[in-house]
Amino acid sequence: MDRPKFTTLLAGAVVGVYLLVVAGATAAIADAAAACSSWPLCPPDSPGAVVALGHRAAAALVGLLLVATALVGWSSANTRVRVALLVALALYPVQIGMGALVATLGATGITPGLHLAVAIGIFGALTLALAWQLETETGTDDRPVERPSPDLSEPTEPTVTFDSTLDRVTTTLAAYFRLMKPRLMWLLALVAAAAMALAAGSGLAVETVVYTLGGGVLAIGASGTFNHVLERDIDRRMKRTSDRPLATELVPVRNAVAFGFVLAALSLVAFLQLNALAAALGFVAIVFYSIVYTLILKPNTVQNTVVGGAAGALPALIGWAAVTGRVGLPGVVLAAVIFLWTPAHFYNLALAYRDDYARGGFPMLPVVRGETVTRKHILWYLAATLAAAGGLAAITGLGVVYAATTVLFGAAFLGAVVHLHRERTEGAALRAFHASNAYLGALLLAVVVDSLAV
Repeated sequence: MDRPKFTTLLAGAVVGVYLLVVAGATAAIADAAAACSSWPLCPPDSPGAVVALGHRAAAALVGLLLVATALVGWSSANTRVRVALLVALALYPVQIGMGALVATLGATGITPGLHLAVAIGIFGALTLALAWQLETETGTDDRPVERPSPDLSEPTEPTVTFDSTLDRVTTTLAAYFRLMKPRLMWLLALVAAAAMALAAGSGLAVETVVYTLGGGVLAIGASGTFNHVLERDIDRRMKRTSDRPLATELVPVRNAVAFGFVLAALSLVAFLQLNALAAALGFVAIVFYSIVYTLILKPNTVQNTVVGGAAGALPALIGWAAVTGRVGLPGVVLAAVIFLWTPAHFYNLALAYRDDYARGGFPMLPVVRGETVTRKHILWYLAATLAAAGGLAAITGLGVVYAATTVLFGAAFLGAVVHLHRERTEGAALRAFHASNAYLGALLLAVVVDSLAV
């Protein structure tokens, strides 16, 4: 039996089941069941009935794929993979039966919720099977260390020269801009925008958008600047960060600190134009990233990326609070999507720059636990992210654009992670990193589009 063929089938089954999860959770598709109240077939006499019949046909095809996957890989799969496959196979008929009840009795009581929960259980079992199968096929005998020792050799003294006064001015201005970590801004601003769109729909006010995104950009800039200040000595020892403005002494430390405080103050002023809760959450975001993550989590615990994901999740709460003045369930679930996505995203970068992080003394997961464990965790957190994205569809009015986006871009992200397991190269890790950015960016844009269309 060709193991890569089994793995490919298993990955296809994961995507197929996820398609069913999202379809069942999306209101526009779930409501179609009311137009097709007999089971398994009904007259295709309305658009809703056609959609419902398509969903049932997809469920049948995915079920056949699941059976074929189990038959192909059973003889060589290890015990853990077999157990996970058995769980998925056992739950699938239960899922079909509950789908029949929803169709014939209507979406009332606890049946629709159980229907979705069992679907997520099948998805989780298949993801575990895929993770364990990939670990068997591609596990490496890398040698992690319990605690990396930073490179304490004296770094090369930075030298910065300018060709002219104009060059000095433009280079210095660019350095201050780099202190703000502009690469983080677009994605985190999009998180806040998605939360605002979810909360307000087509009634979103321009003034709210301006103050929220303006305050968010300033808060991100302040957090990034403080991060540069606090990590300047380590940055000089790491190849990836050795050209940062404070590492090269292009910007004096005193000036950077003042710049960070000015940005933080301006961000709070902007948030206060909305409400006190948005300002409080903005302040927490700055402190959490600058102090809790940079000084406490990142240098001291292997869980730095996981817990640190709260910093990226806070813009979702800020965006929701900016519109409503409170914290609501959709905003919390969107924040959970970002929180779970962060390890699936950043562990790829940690793999690509494993030696650099070890040189800096950071206990990143691939340094402390090894590359095999890290690749497995990437897949697990990706699955959790996709499940949370399905949950967001279930509790909101998000429609077909969102459903198609999370399935298609989620499948692309999963494909990149499977290739990472097989290739185990820096290039594969960076491709998975970029795939994670593409997934989240597209997902957030889909949230905005679907929310504003309501």
